[in-house]
Amino acid sequence: MGVLRAPVLALCVAALLLPSPVAAADQLTLVLTPSRDPTALQEAGDAFAKALTRLSGVPLKVIVASDYAGVVEALRSRRVDLAFVHPVGYVLASREAGCQILVRDIWQGKTAYTARIYVLKAKGWTRLEDLRGRTIAFVDPASSSGYIYPMVLLMKRGLVTNRDPKSFFRDALFAGTHEAALRALLRGSVDAAASFDTALQIHLKGEPAAEQITYVAETPPIPEAGICARPGLDPTVRERLKGALLAIKKPEYAALLKQVYDIDGFIEASDRDYDPVREAVDLLGLTR
Repeated sequence: MGVLRAPVLALCVAALLLPSPVAAADQLTLVLTPSRDPTALQEAGDAFAKALTRLSGVPLKVIVASDYAGVVEALRSRRVDLAFVHPVGYVLASREAGCQILVRDIWQGKTAYTARIYVLKAKGWTRLEDLRGRTIAFVDPASSSGYIYPMVLLMKRGLVTNRDPKSFFRDALFAGTHEAALRALLRGSVDAAASFDTALQIHLKGEPAAEQITYVAETPPIPEAGICARPGLDPTVRERLKGALLAIKKPEYAALLKQVYDIDGFIEASDRDYDPVREAVDLLGLTR
């Protein structure tokens, strides 16, 4: 979710400590969710893949999906072996592609976050009800904080009916990225924007314009994103990758991890961690 720049990090690992490598012909592919500029994300992903290859001995390459649904489809069709999935993406990938969660990421010291519905302070709005008949920018139909959780909140408040945002808002659009949704709000193109709790600090960092924005609603916690593996991946390879991912949170990798969704590292993950997300997906009737 964070700002991504081309990393300038040299990773030095003693050769004797490396696991025996998997043959180059067995190179695996990791697909990334396109939550920001694809070019910057690809550059960061390439460096991340090199680090994981060094630590695990498993050759990896990275691709960036064209959209959120593309990640699930790539797993379902077995065109990729691993995926960096947001919470809703994991639930859909688990159901449709049988993928298994390996690790959950730590982001800004936390393993969960919330979604908020943002507005401009100058409007004087303080309640969700104030947005009736207004316009809103969501992020993507499969975005946890940019659509799913805000919509569930609106439905539970009785403001949105029939799973249709236009039953409450005059118009609703998908901006594609969190930053684009916030920029649309600042330009006055929409009256509200849905995004995650620290979106202003991440996407409008250092900009005075961020002070113009507040929020009128916040969702319950959402479990953090993670990395999942397709079914049928060799168990030994899977465990080597999992071990490398858990090890990469050491201080020497901090600069690299900053480039990859601005994360701090990874922790053990369980499929049960995402049960609250499944409930939200079911309430909204979401499919890929």
